[in-house]
Amino acid sequence: MNRDLHSIRRDYQFDDLLEEHAGHDPLSLFDNWLEKAIEACPDDPTAMVLSTVDSDGWPHSRVVLLKQRNDAGFSFFTNYDSEKGQQLALNNKASMTFFWPALSRQIRIEGHVEKVARHVSETYFASRPRGSQLAARTSKQSAVIANRDALQAAFNQEEQAFDGQDVPCPENWGGYVLKPKFIEFWQGRPSRLHDRICFTQKDGNWIITRKAP
Repeated sequence: MNRDLHSIRRDYQFDDLLEEHAGHDPLSLFDNWLEKAIEACPDDPTAMVLSTVDSDGWPHSRVVLLKQRNDAGFSFFTNYDSEKGQQLALNNKASMTFFWPALSRQIRIEGHVEKVARHVSETYFASRPRGSQLAARTSKQSAVIANRDALQAAFNQEEQAFDGQDVPCPENWGGYVLKPKFIEFWQGRPSRLHDRICFTQKDGNWIITRKAP
């Protein structure tokens, strides 16, 4: 690559993040930041980088969409037989990272992941567009396939099989919930003097600290 990557930068200009602004509940602060992101970032504001670790200790990251945030934690849905599903079955420690450039904000969340109750997965699956439902049944996620035509042919077969019928949720498809143990809020600031407010769960309480940028 001939482009000079060293020169690509911007100075972050946005509100500061002080302890009195952060409060004592990171989940409430997350909800507040997400609401602002939905307003300011119309393209995939719920997108997050999900990172897992395989049996050899190698990290794997990919972008998925947050689909629910409640008292249980942060939920997303996928194929349980996928690479991330297999990795979570071996090691249920994972992290999520949200980044909203328009707001100069990032949130990192670390915790343990569990499958959601089956009825939760089925309820969400029923709310998905029909094409997405058929695709979930079609794709053997992360498996090697011959070509695009083979994938389309499998989709067409599922479409014909359920013509005029509701599409059932596959047994190997459903949700996960990450139960947070650590949450960091990063606010970009001028001259790279960024704000980093961290919440760590200890004995059922959240301990707040500030880290150097």
